[in-house]
Amino acid sequence: MKKRVIVLDTSAILSGKPIYFNDAILMTTPGVSEELKPGGRSYRAFEYLKEARLMIQAPSAEAVAQVKKTAQETGDDRRISSTDVEILALALDINKESNTEAAILTDDYSIQNVANVLQIHFLGFSQEKITQKFKWASRCPGCGKQFNDLVKICPICGTKTRSIPRKKEDL
Repeated sequence: MKKRVIVLDTSAILSGKPIYFNDAILMTTPGVSEELKPGGRSYRAFEYLKEARLMIQAPSAEAVAQVKKTAQETGDDRRISSTDVEILALALDINKESNTEAAILTDDYSIQNVANVLQIHFLGFSQEKITQKFKWASRCPGCGKQFNDLVKICPICGTKTRSIPRKKEDL
C-alpha cells in the first residue's frame, strides 16, 4: 500500500479549519512558509502544524519546469503564483516515488486545473473541487478582440487583456 502524502496550499492553512489526516504525511513548500507572516491565528496554526508533523520541502527544478510548461498550455500561468507552482511541483515529485501518492489540499481552482492535467489528486477544503477543466484565452476589454492564445497586452489597442475560458471539459 502506498504512503499517502497531503500537500498543503496556503489557502488550507488560512481557512482556519483544523487539518486532520491521521493516515497521511503532511507536507508543504518554503513558499507557503514565506506567505504566512509572523503573528495572527493563521501563523500560529502553521507553527502548530510544523511542531505536530508538517514537513517543509522544496520541489525539484525539473518538476517546477514541468508545472510551468503545463500552466502555460492551460493558460493558468497568469493565474498561479510561484508558491502555487511549488505546491504542484512538490506533489509531482512525490508521485514519482513508487511508494507514495500525493494529493494537494487547496481551494484554488487554478491549482486544481493544472493538477488535473498533471494527473495529481486534489482535495477541496472549504469549497467544492472543480468539476470542469479549463483552457484559457485572452479578451481585450478595450476593443473586444479575443485571442486564442494568452496575450497580456492587446496588439490592436494596447489595453491589458483579461483571461476568459476558451475551452471547458467535464472531469
